[in-house]
Amino acid sequence: MSVVVRGIGWIALYVAVAVVPLVFAVIGPVEGGRGFWVEFSVALGFVGMSMLGAQFALVARFRAVAAPFGEDALVQFHRQISYVALAFVLAHPILLQIGGVDIVALLNLAEAPWRARCAVASTVLLLIVVATSVWRRRLRIRYEVWHLLHGVLSVAVVALALAHMLLVGYYLDAIWKVWLWTVMTVALVGLLVWVRVVAPIRRLWRPWHVEQNTAERGDARTLTLAPAGHDGLRFRPGQFGWLTVGRSPFAVTAHPFSFSSSAEDHGRVRITIKALGDFTSAAGDIAPGTRAFLDGPHGVFTPDRHEGPGFVLIAGGVGITPMISILRTMVDRGDRRPFLLIYAVRTMDEQTFDDEIVRVSRRLDLTVVPVPQDPPPDWEGESGFVDRALVQRHLPDRYRHRQYFICGPTPMVTAMEDALAALNVPADRVHTERFTFV
Repeated sequence: MSVVVRGIGWIALYVAVAVVPLVFAVIGPVEGGRGFWVEFSVALGFVGMSMLGAQFALVARFRAVAAPFGEDALVQFHRQISYVALAFVLAHPILLQIGGVDIVALLNLAEAPWRARCAVASTVLLLIVVATSVWRRRLRIRYEVWHLLHGVLSVAVVALALAHMLLVGYYLDAIWKVWLWTVMTVALVGLLVWVRVVAPIRRLWRPWHVEQNTAERGDARTLTLAPAGHDGLRFRPGQFGWLTVGRSPFAVTAHPFSFSSSAEDHGRVRITIKALGDFTSAAGDIAPGTRAFLDGPHGVFTPDRHEGPGFVLIAGGVGITPMISILRTMVDRGDRRPFLLIYAVRTMDEQTFDDEIVRVSRRLDLTVVPVPQDPPPDWEGESGFVDRALVQRHLPDRYRHRQYFICGPTPMVTAMEDALAALNVPADRVHTERFTFV
């Protein structure tokens, strides 16, 4: 089955999960005379509830689900569709008020029935989930704290919303309709059990230990991980894994990092971490011998899935990490295709893997274009920001046939997508990785 067909299948399943419960809810005899706005508000409530439940599946790290789209695209969809689900949920009480139901009176929680209390609590918690995700940095919430808060509150939102629906009872009067939502609830609980119990147990059987902790330029550290009692990990160049160091695999928070080693080195895995705050700033304190756990490999950001006559790699800052894995792998494979690496950094002193890039350039058909934002006084190369004009100056002939891989800060990645589209590079040849999981 092709990737496109599988992608269409997953999209169809998502739409079914979101909409089919509403279709089933209106089958059979129901009370009439409630008016259009009331019925419409109930419809939006059902769809919003189904979409919230489906959110858990989007970020459950199922490789089969992510394969047609990539983790990056799923996370972006998870983020954007959350606003749609929130709009449906908020529209539900507003339209009820328009339809003649006194929702304002139900806000008096001291006297309101439990169905109203559950609805209010679910909505308030949903607003908190969205607000803390959108403004996490402004609110100065640590990633680990946010991750725990996000997971607990999300479960509470869905549980309270389901309780509200069951207590209202409308459209759930038949036993088979109750069973429908019960099955969906059991599926959701099963999903949580898989993510938080079964998957960690599987990782517990395949531990790793930190063999080396090496300092890199650009305030980065490379952790070399060796398998402890198993045969290691096979991955494709450019992929990533979720790393847990010095803690149980049952810990709530893991961190996503690209592999920086060659995919042909099956005995070791290297992960390079740039100090950007929270866990990453303490990477230098991880001692050799520390136990670690890896959930991976994940991602479709790899040339192994996108063959072409040549490759253009555009990296910004720590976005060089998957690129160095790609280049190291191609060296080990003896690949003779041409590569162009455009590497944006703040200063040349922050150019991580500078020596390694020189080394691989001697063994690959590799052209390197460093782009410091703040160049040294005697600098004669490119500088400033990577934009369309800069990229166009260095693109080879027949550049539309190359495969493009872009990884870095979100503004740079978006700008490069727009630039390549303006240069008529086919969209199916442009592959991105943002790593913005919040």
